[in-house]
Amino acid sequence: MKWSDFSKLIKFRLTFLVVFSASISYLIGCKVNGVIVWKDWLILIAGGFLVTSAANCFNEIIEKDLDRLMKRTADRPIPAGRMTTGQALVLGLFMAISGTYLLGGLNLTTGYLSVFSILLYAFAYTPLKRKSPIAVFVGAIPGALPPLIGYVAAHGKIDYIALLLFAIQFVWQFPHFWAIAWVLDDDYKLAGFRLLPSGKRNLPSGIITFILTLILLPVSLLPTYYHYGGYYLGGVSLICSLIFLYQAFNLMRTLQIEAARKLMFGSFIYLPVVQLMFLFDFIGK
Repeated sequence: MKWSDFSKLIKFRLTFLVVFSASISYLIGCKVNGVIVWKDWLILIAGGFLVTSAANCFNEIIEKDLDRLMKRTADRPIPAGRMTTGQALVLGLFMAISGTYLLGGLNLTTGYLSVFSILLYAFAYTPLKRKSPIAVFVGAIPGALPPLIGYVAAHGKIDYIALLLFAIQFVWQFPHFWAIAWVLDDDYKLAGFRLLPSGKRNLPSGIITFILTLILLPVSLLPTYYHYGGYYLGGVSLICSLIFLYQAFNLMRTLQIEAARKLMFGSFIYLPVVQLMFLFDFIGK
């Protein structure tokens, strides 16, 4: 199997972002404990990579016939005929079991959360994409679990910091998903996917996207409010949120694909910047 096919099967760029988010949260959890265990950090990265890859693999198995209908997914290995469903299933099961084993070895809560994320993403979010825009809400839960999993892998339990990390990524998911859905709506329609809030590129979808981006602003300031982060974190979070909000406002105002594309790229920048600032500011306290 070629690396290019494996990369498409596991959605490598998405998997990388997920593992990055979990690894940053792990270091924050280590700061709470007072010591960084680098061996466990590497285990988290390996296990997180395998578990996320497995979830994406199962997603592509389930959607193989739909992927053939869309331009951006038609060249994935299963719909293109370069890999059989059976081969992908074996690979996905191997990654799921080995990844869960590694994460469960850190602590049982991390293992349980990892299994939950696979099941929710592959077997709840994936089929809902053709039925209702509520799929974005369902998908936002496993999408926000990586920082929670990373933190719990280090700290061993879910506390207020873990919930704040989850909350920021959970709310961020909505403008992120909807910006992508706006850009790719024509392609998504070929497969019958309904991901925009109103199902269309229209003013209601723009307004709802703007409202959720507005909600992200106070949520991003909660770590500073509760004194888990300092003023550097608060300042960076505020600036990033205002820029992100301006991009969402432009989408609501113009309803143009180009505005959605800018919001989409803005979402790619927003999350790692805020998470890294949380880490640096938290460590510096």
